[in-house]
Amino acid sequence: MKQFAVLGLGRFGTSLALSLMSMGNQVLGIDVDEERVNLLADELTHAVIVDMTDGASLKALGLGNMDAVLVCTGDVQTSIMTTVLLKDMGVKKVICKANDDLHERILLKVGADQVVFPERDMGQRLAYAVAQSSVIEYIELSKEYSLAEVRVLQEWKGKTLIEANIRAKYGLNVVAIRRQGGIMVSPRGDVAMEAEDVLVVIGKNSDISALG
Repeated sequence: MKQFAVLGLGRFGTSLALSLMSMGNQVLGIDVDEERVNLLADELTHAVIVDMTDGASLKALGLGNMDAVLVCTGDVQTSIMTTVLLKDMGVKKVICKANDDLHERILLKVGADQVVFPERDMGQRLAYAVAQSSVIEYIELSKEYSLAEVRVLQEWKGKTLIEANIRAKYGLNVVAIRRQGGIMVSPRGDVAMEAEDVLVVIGKNSDISALG
């Protein structure tokens, strides 16, 4: 069981905290807004009213013992100050929400270990879902590469991975196949693809987009 702290219990922070709880983790929710904290008091392991820019108060919560601390406030100045305080007190992993590229660069410079863009990422996922019938889900790994779940194309059905030659023809590496509730990791080349399979692939964003 892992321990996480979520700082900022707006829509994104609340969703994240509840999701982590549903996965069996211990979650400490922190916000300066009493109403937000009270709403989650019975849903999280602990929920406390604290100004996240108050270093002494944060330190008293023992955040240095957490597996990760997630800074989810939408306020740019608050997120930057909080990140500095968390790294100064020795928090092992600080993950921050950013509003734009400049915000991301500043967060990384002051010590954030990882930066996410919830609104941008959700917009990109929705665009894929609407515009590309073959792509079910994708996660951007970098500005150039993504991990995606794709449906088996008509021309792949019944063929083995070797016969379909997906790497050479499409520039994609198949890392797993989801089939009937199970998953085959690093599938062999002689595995034949079935109509209802979902392939987990890694490749350039442009190559994934080309699947249509």
